[in-house]
Amino acid sequence: MKKKVLILCTGNSCRSIMAEALINAQLGDRIEAHSSGVQASGKVNPVAQALLVSKGIWREAYHSKVIETVVDSAFDLVVTVCDMAKESCPTFPKAVKTIHVGFEDPSGKAVSEYEKTYNLIEKELLPLVKEELC
Repeated sequence: MKKKVLILCTGNSCRSIMAEALINAQLGDRIEAHSSGVQASGKVNPVAQALLVSKGIWREAYHSKVIETVVDSAFDLVVTVCDMAKESCPTFPKAVKTIHVGFEDPSGKAVSEYEKTYNLIEKELLPLVKEELC
């Protein structure tokens, strides 16, 4: 059975969606990734989506979700990717290990900043998730 990881951010529009897509694309045989926001924006950042499409890892199922939609699900690991989500990370009904790996929000910046964040998530977050769950 696959392990489940939740990537938690503030708006669930950019960093957490990129991390969800990367984990599912590269570790999806063993890990099922989901993402959510503590104050979900309700929409995916179009630059982040275009980047994921260009990498061939975008899925129509990816969307911005509020924490209430996932808080009752059983996760093996929760990863916060922004400081605000770390500070306001909710308590999950089932005790779950939570780790923090912060990334700067590229929203509103040059496309190259999104690429930089994507590469950092791939380089820093994926090995940690793999180490924790595989």
